[in-house]
Amino acid sequence: MSDVRSARDRALRLYDATAARTSAGVLAAYSTSFGLGTRLLGRRAQQDIRAVYALVRLADEVVDTYRGDDAGAELDELEEQTARALRTGYSTNLIVHAFARTARRVGITAAETRPFFASMRADLTVHEHDRASFDAYVYGSAEVVGLMCVRAFLNEERLPDEPVREPDETQVAGARALGAAFQKINFLRDLGADTQELGRTYFPGTTPGRLDQAQLDAILAEITADVAVARAAVPTLPTRARYAVGATLALYQRLLDEIATRPPESLLTGRVRLPTPVKLLVVGESVLAEARSGREAGA
Repeated sequence: MSDVRSARDRALRLYDATAARTSAGVLAAYSTSFGLGTRLLGRRAQQDIRAVYALVRLADEVVDTYRGDDAGAELDELEEQTARALRTGYSTNLIVHAFARTARRVGITAAETRPFFASMRADLTVHEHDRASFDAYVYGSAEVVGLMCVRAFLNEERLPDEPVREPDETQVAGARALGAAFQKINFLRDLGADTQELGRTYFPGTTPGRLDQAQLDAILAEITADVAVARAAVPTLPTRARYAVGATLALYQRLLDEIATRPPESLLTGRVRLPTPVKLLVVGESVLAEARSGREAGA
């Protein structure tokens, strides 16, 4: 009997590892900026963040790339798979399986996944947002993802018999603001594609296909406020997470700075990108700054 149990355990570990590699492959294929930051995390947190990212990307692909007549049904099925896996810890969908294993260990629940899928579903039917729908969309599509990530950071070393460590108020505010800032920056980067290819206008009060300087300045100010809240929470994170979040924040700050130098109409015709050497330089500078900060705090 023990040999049978041992063989089953080995098979389950292999399946878990295969699911984790699948999620890692999704992150490597779809994101360089976010991927660079995750490399600074510990092994377990890195695996958890990859699992979160992969599920988010899978849903994004349904509403942004596939967009078939049955996209709503596909999204419903993905949400049902996720909900079932959160209960059982298992899925035949490798990406969902990896996410569920992470979620059950770090305390991610339907409180995060339900609003996430609601926002993804909105992309199929809502083409312009007012302030209320925009805030609800950003919360579900990005802020709850920040909450998932902070749970992964805080519970990296949690043992199975230990309680889940809950984020405090500062960490909750910082995680939500971080997700919101990244989402809004990506909205600006994808302004042209969202309008011309997907037929969506996210920022409230703007006209499809148009953005003036006053509107851009207001959006930049909103993002800057989000970044400040996110940055204030970084010192409360575990050491490796401070390096990773700090580096990712630095990359998105560089993107924000680049966007601010451009005329608003140019954002409608091309995506703002950072060359790889610039990304590496920004990450390196951020790591050095965090290391100096740590030495000074310990002095």
